[in-house]
Amino acid sequence: MKVLVVGSGGREHALCWKLAQSPLASRVYCAPGNPGIEGLAECVDLAADDVAGLTDFAVREAVDLTVVGPEVPLTLGLADLLAQRGGAVFGPSRYAAQLEGSKVFAKEFMRRHGVATADFEVVDNLAAARAAATRFGLPVVLKADGLAAGTGVLIPRDEAELDDALAVLFTERRFGTSADRVIVEECLTGEEVSLIALSDGKRLQHFVTAKDYKRIGEGDVGPNTGGMGAHSPSMVLPEAQAAGIAERMLQPVIDGMAAEGHPFVGVLYGGLMLTAEGPRILEYNVRFGDPECQPLMLRLESDLLPVLRAAAAGDFGAEKLTFNDQVAACVVLASAGYPGTPVQGEVISGLDVAVDQTGAELFHAGTSRRSDGSVLAVGGRVLSACALGPDLGSALHRAYALADRVEWAAKIVRRDIGRRVLLAQAGRVAE
Repeated sequence: MKVLVVGSGGREHALCWKLAQSPLASRVYCAPGNPGIEGLAECVDLAADDVAGLTDFAVREAVDLTVVGPEVPLTLGLADLLAQRGGAVFGPSRYAAQLEGSKVFAKEFMRRHGVATADFEVVDNLAAARAAATRFGLPVVLKADGLAAGTGVLIPRDEAELDDALAVLFTERRFGTSADRVIVEECLTGEEVSLIALSDGKRLQHFVTAKDYKRIGEGDVGPNTGGMGAHSPSMVLPEAQAAGIAERMLQPVIDGMAAEGHPFVGVLYGGLMLTAEGPRILEYNVRFGDPECQPLMLRLESDLLPVLRAAAAGDFGAEKLTFNDQVAACVVLASAGYPGTPVQGEVISGLDVAVDQTGAELFHAGTSRRSDGSVLAVGGRVLSACALGPDLGSALHRAYALADRVEWAAKIVRRDIGRRVLLAQAGRVAE
């Protein structure tokens, strides 16, 4: 089978790494790819948002399956274009991708189909946003409606922070048209868990749980990012309970989309908050999380390709996902200035000797290769250091050891990924 993976981040590197292992894969392409993917797939010079160019390439090269990594091409209708021209694609339609592309659409869909979520109000101006914030009380959550690369969520905790957040959204227009409409919602408290599943339009195949760490600073402070680290399992939600919660929180989306005439084929990611009142969905994504995808691929034992092919054909049949019982950890290496304006263009050292142990992988994200062969840090999130271990502490130790073998001047790393979970486990053991 010829497979095309769309995207250039750590998620896409992990997908290429896994798909290239399949005996069914005769050729793997990645558009546009990155230096880390070069050894696994043929990188194609097409941007992830060039939906016409990607469709033409897939048709011309007789690609058997296109796997869409990031959300932007899905919201631009890549899956629809490929389907119109007879291509098999794993990824939802433009309509279904609104679950991520529009937070207003997602919240109203949840309300329509009875999915438990935070109470919310939709506003389109500063005065209305302030009134809604007053109604919910501080802290409050403000979400730009459209895509904002994982940074469009603001959580002001006092009046001064609320003033700043409203200015960012409505005065400075930092998120542009993505903030033409804004969700104001109650701030839920509890542990966050990532529930990720594959859908063939009717049924779900559940992944094991994961937990990611969004804030830039240690101790979960500072602005939200696309994710600074993750581990699987989540360690805060027993796997035996996760499947039942996923059925209540994810299956209604699949059923609702089908009922509305838009069967959902692809990845459905539910950001879950475990509140004192029960689990609530914070948001949906329509693709693998990044960095959650990386540790999930390390734990996935079964061949991913036939499962994705079956889903794209509309029926899983007998295809199943199976996972090892190890713990996988992921630590993101970013550049100073992220999630604002990161330092770019510095040469990365240590890549040639970084990985020398089984069960450890370094996935590229914001990297590029110079003509002299050196690799540069050119993005906010640059690399993901990932490792397996018998327990969370061991997996994290290996992941951080790997992260420390790679250097560039502006490198930043959160040093507390998983720490709170480890402390909670220690407390339970002590009791």
